[in-house]
Amino acid sequence: MRIGVCYFPEHWPSEEWERDVAAMADAGLEYVRMAEFSWGTLEPERGTFNFEWLDEAVELIGDHGMQAVLCTPTATPPKWLVDERPSIRQEDADGTVREHGSRRHYCFNSDAYHEETTRIVKQITERYADSPHVAGWQTDNEFGCHRTVRCYCDDCADAFRTWLADRYGDIDRLNEAWENTFWSQQYGAFEEVDPPGPTPAEHHPSRLLAYARFASDSVVEYNRVHADLIREADPDWFVTHNFMGRFPTLNAYDVSADLDRVAWDSYPTGFVQDRYDAEASPDQLRAGDPDQVGMDHDLYRSALDRPFWVMEQQPGDVNWPPHCPQPGEGAMRLWAHHATAHGAGAVLYFRWRRCLEGQEQYHAGLRKADGSPDRGYGDAMRTAEEFTALDGVSHVDAPVATIFDYDSLWALDTQPHAPDFDYWALQEAFYGAVRSYGVQVDVIPPSADLSGYAAVVAPALHLVTEGLADKLSDYVADGGELLFGPRTGVKDAENKLRPAPQPGPLADLVGADIDQHESLPRRLQTAVQRVDSPTDSGVDEDVIQAVQFRTWAEWLVPNAAEPMYVYDVDGPANGRPAVVTNVVGDGQVTYCGVWPGADLADTLASDLLERADVRRADQLPDGVRVGSRGGYTWVTNFTSDRLQLPGIDPDSLVVDDTNRDNVDVALDGDSSADGSFVGPYGVAVIEGDRVDGLQVAKP
Repeated sequence: MRIGVCYFPEHWPSEEWERDVAAMADAGLEYVRMAEFSWGTLEPERGTFNFEWLDEAVELIGDHGMQAVLCTPTATPPKWLVDERPSIRQEDADGTVREHGSRRHYCFNSDAYHEETTRIVKQITERYADSPHVAGWQTDNEFGCHRTVRCYCDDCADAFRTWLADRYGDIDRLNEAWENTFWSQQYGAFEEVDPPGPTPAEHHPSRLLAYARFASDSVVEYNRVHADLIREADPDWFVTHNFMGRFPTLNAYDVSADLDRVAWDSYPTGFVQDRYDAEASPDQLRAGDPDQVGMDHDLYRSALDRPFWVMEQQPGDVNWPPHCPQPGEGAMRLWAHHATAHGAGAVLYFRWRRCLEGQEQYHAGLRKADGSPDRGYGDAMRTAEEFTALDGVSHVDAPVATIFDYDSLWALDTQPHAPDFDYWALQEAFYGAVRSYGVQVDVIPPSADLSGYAAVVAPALHLVTEGLADKLSDYVADGGELLFGPRTGVKDAENKLRPAPQPGPLADLVGADIDQHESLPRRLQTAVQRVDSPTDSGVDEDVIQAVQFRTWAEWLVPNAAEPMYVYDVDGPANGRPAVVTNVVGDGQVTYCGVWPGADLADTLASDLLERADVRRADQLPDGVRVGSRGGYTWVTNFTSDRLQLPGIDPDSLVVDDTNRDNVDVALDGDSSADGSFVGPYGVAVIEGDRVDGLQVAKP
């Protein structure tokens, strides 16, 4: 594992660079990312290039024993280029042109911008092709940030029509696939199909799904331009891109196919404010949610099934969420270890110094604007030292997978059928329940091979083809354990209902049909009870354990399956099955027809792991997570509580909270009879794979 930082030498007088870079090296940093927003500095006017400043910065980094990660600077086309070729700009659905003055204002389908991208990327990559100090490249920066995956300009309209023609072949096949007889939406030619602009009512859901797929594919193609040029200049460089957290409009699996490693940008205290479906707790405002961040770690690790990078790690307070509480003491160290437990190969903090100008003046760095250490600097230095003891740790080997499907996400975003139905939050309800037992989880696309997993969770597999249904059925018949969530098997690949009951092609596997569904506001009673012992007639009178659900409910009609939970509500669903289970071949499948509350999700996860014989910890306290990797076990504490690890000898800790400023020194080195401790927002790394039966307690 490695530690690094993002640096903007162009923001500072060159006479300060030596001091900055020397301090980076003194802190144990090994990678320095640069140049992602530097086009205007590299080429102040067309054809006049200024690489000398970047040459000097790269050499300084190399002279201090570190390596540079450079970026193609295309996220910020300079003003002279926008003025020369204004057609490169994006347009909103209502025709509003996105002007110069921030970033990400270019269109992915602009032929003109593809030309300019090729020109600048060739210039900068060829410049550093022989540099021993450049390890690799990041393509562009945060594709799609600021809602920029989907553009609606004339270039996109032309490209969309070409994409449709390639996909469907002729217009009659498109009309049939979408069933465009509804509201007289038939087309006579591909030239008649426009991007979905403003309209009095909602657009056809098949058209919206097609545009979502097309827009994501456009980014894939644009990224490939960068990747090919980088490899052409030097095939020994790695190629990466920095994705974003819980990001809905870009299929990261597809983009990753052209990368050597996947990276993403992690800002835990911001994410719990601007992409969270509940009010953040005080601890979450100080440290974030380990499952919200962890699911992104696992998705990006799983994209290529190899160690990922955190290319931007929150270094302190940040400028863009609604509020910016200072992170808890030690949180910047906690986040780096948490990423490593999930399979990170490197963590780079954003940024080195708080800037003096521009839109990010309120974004902290590891150093203050005057160059003195800020709160995150000590955390980064300590983490770098601790990582040296963990060097060479192998890749994560997860026994459980969750299936994450961007097509289903886009379809459900189009027709959520409830204001609080959120695909990401539903995924995290199931994912977090599995992680609460310390089990490592891969987050995989529907196309992934399932044969290596003891258990698979598919929280909302909304669009299901016959081929996918056969694949899942074979997995269960061969001994796999499978857990479905609600809204599974509802539609076909074109986002249309089938002339058969839900779950469509999964009906035989599930052993039940869905008779009705309902979306429920929180003011209605939403509870289910566990069936103590199912009877041949369906549901036994003797039921136990009432637990809550939310938002979505499906009335299940079992045939081969047996009920596990029935509704306990004031309404027509009362007494009907809500969760069923079915034995198929050597395996078993459970279908949960509700959005489970925490207790129900925990029970379903525990049952799944028990049947799959997956080693696991005792259920962990909220905000505490455990993960094993390469012969070590991490305990990460996202709470302000002190934690105890009963039975864990302090001598077995490779990393602990000894000598942390915010931990009472009297707690250091607890006796082996009491076990070890983890401080508030702290970390412990235990030698060996100690997940099985591990206990974490609050004294």
